[in-house]
Amino acid sequence: MELGFVKVAACTPQIKVADVDFNASQIIGQIGQCVEKGVKVAVFPELCITGYTCQDLFFQDALLDKAMEGVARIAKSCENTDMLVAVGCPVRVRGKLYNCAAVIQKGKVLKFIPKTHLPNYGEFYEARHFVAYDGEPGIVRVPGQDTKVCMEQCVFTCSSVPGLVIGFEICEDLWAADPVSNYLAKSGASLICNLSASDEVIGKDSYRRQLVSNQSARLVAGYVYCSAGDGESTQDMVFSGHNIIAENGTLLAESRLFENGITISEIDVKKLAFERRRTSSYPAARAIEMFKDNVCGTDIAIEEIFFNAEKTQLTRKFFRTPFIPSDNAEREQRCHLILQMQSHGLMKRISHTNSKSVVIGISGGLDSTLALLVCIMAMDLLHRPHSDIVAVTMPCFGTTKRTRSNAEILCKALGVTFREINITKSVLQHFKDIGHDVNDHSVVFENGQARERTKVLMNVANQVGGLVVGTGDLSELALGWATYNGDHMSMYGVNASVPKTLVRHIVRYYADTCGYTPLKEVLLDILDTPVSPELLPTDSNATEMTQKTEDLVGPYELHDFFLYYGIRWGFEPKKVYLIAKLTFKGEYSNETILKWLKTFYRRFFSQQFKRSCLPDGAKIGSVTLSPRGDWRMPSDAVSSLWLSQLEQIEI
Repeated sequence: MELGFVKVAACTPQIKVADVDFNASQIIGQIGQCVEKGVKVAVFPELCITGYTCQDLFFQDALLDKAMEGVARIAKSCENTDMLVAVGCPVRVRGKLYNCAAVIQKGKVLKFIPKTHLPNYGEFYEARHFVAYDGEPGIVRVPGQDTKVCMEQCVFTCSSVPGLVIGFEICEDLWAADPVSNYLAKSGASLICNLSASDEVIGKDSYRRQLVSNQSARLVAGYVYCSAGDGESTQDMVFSGHNIIAENGTLLAESRLFENGITISEIDVKKLAFERRRTSSYPAARAIEMFKDNVCGTDIAIEEIFFNAEKTQLTRKFFRTPFIPSDNAEREQRCHLILQMQSHGLMKRISHTNSKSVVIGISGGLDSTLALLVCIMAMDLLHRPHSDIVAVTMPCFGTTKRTRSNAEILCKALGVTFREINITKSVLQHFKDIGHDVNDHSVVFENGQARERTKVLMNVANQVGGLVVGTGDLSELALGWATYNGDHMSMYGVNASVPKTLVRHIVRYYADTCGYTPLKEVLLDILDTPVSPELLPTDSNATEMTQKTEDLVGPYELHDFFLYYGIRWGFEPKKVYLIAKLTFKGEYSNETILKWLKTFYRRFFSQQFKRSCLPDGAKIGSVTLSPRGDWRMPSDAVSSLWLSQLEQIEI
């Protein structure tokens, strides 16, 4: 299971009620398909060996005997695979009948996992035939199997796949007020499998989807939900075969209703283990966890299993732009919420400091545009005029006519106080003072301009009794793409938690909803302008830039991808490379991805000192690099461990 990915399947076979031979054949057929696809954990529906809807036929010894023969036949079919298989079957133990999951591997039934919560309301009347698990184990003899099998609640640990612990619950065990999976997770289970026979009624599919997704999020676990489908009796119900695979609140795969078949995805157990370690309120796993409900208390047993080490062929998709929802409505809602969060954060700071104004450097680029829009919204919240915003453009050697013009048009459309302060003479004087050749376009040439701009903004703020609003974004902070004590510094950074790829969508959302044509037109032109620091010389009438940021540090969509998976989720570099290679196949070559991934790690480590002294700024999303928030890292941490992984990659 390469890099922690475990391939799982929820299987809904065609069945016939009470026809065990037919049902076993269908189950075995789907097991074979799962083996071909590299599945390691396959889950089948509740009571699928007999059919869930057998009703009083469950009292018949002939059916129960045949069901156990069916279990033995299915187990034998698994002799040549290490795949863990769970099938639903009725089991006689201690003079009663239990609704169980037979857990099978390598030709043997390992355990019978009993159902704890029996529905006996509405269309369900399981208590007529079965008894609920009361915590007492029982012994079951399986035909043709030498060793007797214990019926008890259990989790399965796998030493060959660190972090993989598998637990099973059955249908109502999830729907109950105190789900069995809560206790399985407390015992270390990172993958919960549910054998279900949930009938279909209007609206139930949405509730079921939410239930599975939310439980996987609460438990920080993978969840495989498998439900009965076509073939069950339709005397009083219909079954849709609704199969769901979720991971920590994210839906990975889902079947279409009323289409029996196999739903496959991969659970990332390393990712889950990382999040459980990171979340301080998540409890430490206990070797044996007390499993308690209203009627019983018992220990959850531990069973060791083993999987052969194999490469996992990934079928799950990774978000190419993980910070940006793919759904238009959800994306617009997120953009609106982010603007609200940014503006309310700034409003509080303006109010607290009794600032007469806010001062912002406006370049005609995306970041300063977003920051200016946030300033507008903050002033609206305070019921203050837009003229209390002082927007300063500071042209110098690399400023193009296009960006200078856009900056002025934008400020006019928004009704803010606009000032143009040409810093060319000041920068030239500074170069003369320190003895720097103006023809030497090194970092001194570039940073001298950036620091001069920040000095101007700070002094203007003193003039007007205001505070300086920072414009730098999260992606720039990750790469250290800021001049220390230049644009790196402000009095409040409104964009500090917004990644570059998302900035563009927020500005676009504002343009589409502002309702003022001149403002929309200039915002659209700014959106069409390449990202650039504009620090290298150009002709004063030039409209094209001589310096483009993404040519220098790499595409921001790649860096935001690296930031999300490499830092937020702690993926090791070779894993980030693997998923980036799959996600951006056909757009970036493997060489290009590896090149910029190395750049990301080199810069992320070497530029930490800039993040260690960031101005205040509100956290917006799940990733922030504030030293007071989510990210604390020594400025002199060494990157060799991470880069060495990338050096070993053969393209």
